Amino acid sequence: MADEILDTNKSEETVETEQETMQEAAQETAQQAAQPASSLTKEEREAIANMSYEEARDRLIQAVRALENGGLSLEQSMHQWELGEALGARAQSLLANVREKLDAAMAQQASTAQTAGTQGNLQ
Repeated sequence: MADEILDTNKSEETVETEQETMQEAAQETAQQAAQPASSLTKEEREAIANMSYEEARDRLIQAVRALENGGLSLEQSMHQWELGEALGARAQSLLANVREKLDAAMAQQASTAQTAGTQGNLQ
């Protein structure tokens, strides 16, 4: 009887393990499907993520010029296009961060200006 219970427990554990494995595989497949295929290497993506605005802008200009000049294979053209997209996204992200900081500073300045010359700014 105890052996039967152990066998049942093993079977339940096996089923649970198989279900977890299938769920993990499905999640991994979904993540891969959500990410478009890219010719950019991990190193390129990391380098772009660490670029300043000026670096991203200058490198984007180079990628655009390479495409405009032509003479690239389809694969090279796609790589330059993807590089340009990633560089453009990086530059836009940095600009958005600056915009947020400027908006916060302007809001702070406006708030301070409202209480300037009053007792409210002494608190």
